[in-house]
Amino acid sequence: MDKIILHIIDYFFIMFHIGLILFNVFGWIIPRWRFYNLITLSLTAFSWLILGIWYGFGYCPFTDWHWRVRELLGYTYDSHSYVHFLILKITGIHFPEKRIDFATVIVFFTAYFISIYFAVKKRILNQKLKNQ
Repeated sequence: MDKIILHIIDYFFIMFHIGLILFNVFGWIIPRWRFYNLITLSLTAFSWLILGIWYGFGYCPFTDWHWRVRELLGYTYDSHSYVHFLILKITGIHFPEKRIDFATVIVFFTAYFISIYFAVKKRILNQKLKNQ
């Protein structure tokens, strides 16, 4: 495959992942986005936990595909964690990988619980309105 195309795909995956991560973390803030935020968080949790049974905890098919593209470009792994990779790529700062992984899990599940909270709250409110 042409190196230019691979570089475009590499850039796409970086931008896609940043967008997905930001949406997962902050998507619950905008009420119109909450349903879609809960879906992306649930799919992420499914990937990390269920697919992770076979591929390793925290597995993400997008990360897997991105690593393959980067291998074709001749890059070596600077980290095993995608969030760690992004932070290193964007800032140039090499934080301890385990610390980044821990923070990622805390931030992810915090956002997930907030998203679930709003979904349950909306459902309860809708039930109350329906019963009036």
